Amino acid sequence: MNNDYQNPQNDMQFEDMRQQMNTLKKKLQQQEIVNDRIIRQSVKRTASNIKNRYYAIMGLCLLMIPYTYMVFIMSMGLSLTFWIGTAVFMLICGVATYYNCQNVTTSNMMSKNLIEVSQNMARAKKFDVNWLYFGIPAVIAWLGWLSWELYQKDAFSARYMIYGTICGAVIGAICGCKMHFKTQRQYQEIIDQIEDLKEDSLELEKF
Repeated sequence: MNNDYQNPQNDMQFEDMRQQMNTLKKKLQQQEIVNDRIIRQSVKRTASNIKNRYYAIMGLCLLMIPYTYMVFIMSMGLSLTFWIGTAVFMLICGVATYYNCQNVTTSNMMSKNLIEVSQNMARAKKFDVNWLYFGIPAVIAWLGWLSWELYQKDAFSARYMIYGTICGAVIGAICGCKMHFKTQRQYQEIIDQIEDLKEDSLELEKF
C-alpha cells in the first residue's frame, strides 16, 4: 500500500525537478543570448577603434607622398630616386595596412560567426607582428639612405640634420611601439572575450 502511494509521489517530485531544470536551462540560454550580444557590441567597438587607427595610417601614407616631394625635391633638392623610393615605401605601408584592415571589418559583426571573427583577429594580430620583420629593417635602410643623401648634398650641414633625423626617428619609434602594443592588446582582448563565450556555450551544452 505504501509503495503504491510513494510511486505517484516520486513521479510528481521527478516531474517537478524536471520542470525546474528546464526552467533553469531556459534562463541560462537567455543569459547566453544576452552575453553574446554584449560581447559582440564590445568586440565591434574595439575592432572599430583598431580600424579607425588603420584608416588614419593609410591616410598618412598617402599624404606623405606629395609632402615628401615638396620637402625632399622642391625644398632640399635631394635626388628624384630617393623620393621615388620613399613614395614606394609609403605605398607598400598603405597597401599592407589596407590588407590587414580587411580582417578587422565590423560589417555584419552582430550576426557574424564569432569563431570566424576570432580567427580573423588572430590572423590580423599575427600579420601585425610579422610586419615588423619588414618594417623595422626598411625604416633603418631608409634612414641610412636619407643620411647619405644629406651628406652628398652638404657634408657640413648634414651632420646636424642627421642628428635631428635620429631624434625624430627615436620619437617615432616610441610612438609606433606604443601604438603596436596597444593594438596587440586590443586584438588579444577580442580573442579572449570570444573564447570565454565559447567556454560558456560548451558548459551550457553539457548541462
